[in-house]
Amino acid sequence: MKIYFVTSNNGKYNEAKEKLKGIKNIQLEQKIINYPEIQTDTLEEVAEYGIKYLKDKLKKPFILEDAGLFIEHLKGFPGVYSAYVFKTIGCKGILNLLHDIEKRDAYFKSVIGFYNPEAKEMKIFKGISRGKISLEIRGTNGFGYDPIFIPEGESRTFGEMKINEKNKYSHRGKSFEKLASFLKKLKIENFKV
Repeated sequence: MKIYFVTSNNGKYNEAKEKLKGIKNIQLEQKIINYPEIQTDTLEEVAEYGIKYLKDKLKKPFILEDAGLFIEHLKGFPGVYSAYVFKTIGCKGILNLLHDIEKRDAYFKSVIGFYNPEAKEMKIFKGISRGKISLEIRGTNGFGYDPIFIPEGESRTFGEMKINEKNKYSHRGKSFEKLASFLKKLKIENFKV
């Protein structure tokens, strides 16, 4: 079964491929389609809106994923605005906001929306990775805030890890594990592709 991953982010696509590669009869294909991301309070609402917008355009099984970095000292900022904040101030800007702050607890949250057109069914899968913001940019792997996020149980940032190492801790890895578990239980013959 072919499932489209609607994303222009190659880093997200590569992480997803790594997580789903062991599932028999599942072929993930990146599909770049621009769609509006609403400004709302939760990642779940962003994913649900994206699915409703895309379901009649694709007419094939697809997933989309939205994620955010939530910094406790900043009351959850940048949260659902993480992509925009990254484009405007980047990792350096986040580090500047936390200058001289000792309490650097944060978490990443990933929300995957899956749509099955045969069943006209939408499913949401969530993953959270708790950790803290580093004092400096470290590592060149990954993308986005990876060089400043240290997951619990690690001393390295996501930016210092290879994809398979990051997937053990990452919010996206956890949400893709839940999606993978769901896909393994599906009867593939229920899909027309």
